[in-house]
Amino acid sequence: MFKDLPILIIVIPLLCAVITPLVGRINRVFSWYLVVIATALCFLGSLSLMSAVLQTGTISYWLGGWEPPWGIEYVIDYLNGFVLCLVAFMAFVVAVYARKSVESEVDEARLPVFYAVYLLFVTGLMGIVITGDIFNLYVFLEIASLAGYALIAIARRREALIASFSYLVMGTIGATFILLGIGHLYMVTGTLNMADLGARLPELYGSKVVQTAFAFFATGLSIKIALFPLHNWLPNSYTYAPSAVSAIMAATATKVGAYALIRVMFTVFHADFIVSGIQLNEMFLFLAAVAILAGSILAVAQTDIKKMLAYSSIGQIGYIVLGISLLNLTGIQGSLLHILNHALMKGTLFLVAGAIVYRLGITTIDDFKGLGKKMPVSMAAFTVGALSMIGVPLTVGFVSKWYLAIASLEAGMWFLIPVLLLSSLLTAVYFWRVIDNIYFQPHEVGKISHGPELVHEDARPQDAPALMLWPIIVTAVLCVVFGIFTSLPLSIAEKASMILLR
Repeated sequence: MFKDLPILIIVIPLLCAVITPLVGRINRVFSWYLVVIATALCFLGSLSLMSAVLQTGTISYWLGGWEPPWGIEYVIDYLNGFVLCLVAFMAFVVAVYARKSVESEVDEARLPVFYAVYLLFVTGLMGIVITGDIFNLYVFLEIASLAGYALIAIARRREALIASFSYLVMGTIGATFILLGIGHLYMVTGTLNMADLGARLPELYGSKVVQTAFAFFATGLSIKIALFPLHNWLPNSYTYAPSAVSAIMAATATKVGAYALIRVMFTVFHADFIVSGIQLNEMFLFLAAVAILAGSILAVAQTDIKKMLAYSSIGQIGYIVLGISLLNLTGIQGSLLHILNHALMKGTLFLVAGAIVYRLGITTIDDFKGLGKKMPVSMAAFTVGALSMIGVPLTVGFVSKWYLAIASLEAGMWFLIPVLLLSSLLTAVYFWRVIDNIYFQPHEVGKISHGPELVHEDARPQDAPALMLWPIIVTAVLCVVFGIFTSLPLSIAEKASMILLR
């Protein structure tokens, strides 16, 4: 059975997505149980594959026994094994969290449909990560995107429908660019296997068709990851989606897009093409620096907690792209670490935001006064996530920012250090507003519009339900654990970076 594990971690959530609405007709809670089981199995399978890669090296699985490049190949190496574990873990954590949260934000009759689409979303993300076929990557990208549009639109708000439509338009444009890039590469090579493309393309680097294909990929994937200024779809999507959807999308969707960008840049193409060909890394460096500052500045101006976190994500995407664009070992290592670290940090913060919405029905930062006493555990987790985002030592945010700073110096681009420092300062500014309200401002009676469970003004501290609280605690603890005990993620990121740059 282990030899079929690469396909099973795709088939399990896909089949469960089909079964979930049927099970939900018996009892709606059964559909939630099925999602939790399916995502747990995916996580355990991903850990097993990552363990096998660490012990024996790259795993290759041929679908239907057809040898690549003729058949579709699934490949697990240090890079996608790392991302696969992250996606499966966050999918499981959010699935556990989702039961209470989704019940309060989605019509009861739609719950089985929600969970089915959630599993399709997870299937698409994991398929993007594990496939070694570039057209298969596009197929899974569309599965994840279509499911993402539906997950946003399922909320009980008109704004969610508008946000979903905006995401649909931008996502379709991005997918079109990616498909055009695939078509151009197939036209000149006759293959869709990524490793085979990587072997055939070097002698064609001077071709205008190949250069155009890379430009299409760069544009399409930049839209998918919401790289500034192609970010317009993201803020409203994260803000108006159900809280569980905001959490899973912020923690995984753009990170998988960043993985796809890394895979195309360094496996299909190579670093020498990027430098000696069209020198797109210089444009990415500029856009990354602008994104880091613009995302932070726009976040400072927000009064809604989810929108603030959404604009913050735009800046954090800039960090990931910055490390990739430096084209050195330390920079790519910093980017891979930030994919993990930002997923944990932003996942924690959005999960806490969802707990506040569930308990009190508020998202306006000025209404958070006194929440440190009302929801002490959730607010402590939020503080840990905020400190991580700022980059305080002993948190995960510090580790990846440190590596990006060192990579900038190694590349002789010292001027990027002030960009990183200013961004951290701006991050401290917008998170301090929240923390100040939470802990240092007295609660104002009558300011809170209550959520699904009424909390009276004179009630004792009443935090989120256990099913929501435990996922928050786990992700917050990991923000500190991986900030102190960094050896495992660092070693995997280093090995993956060395393979990408060889």
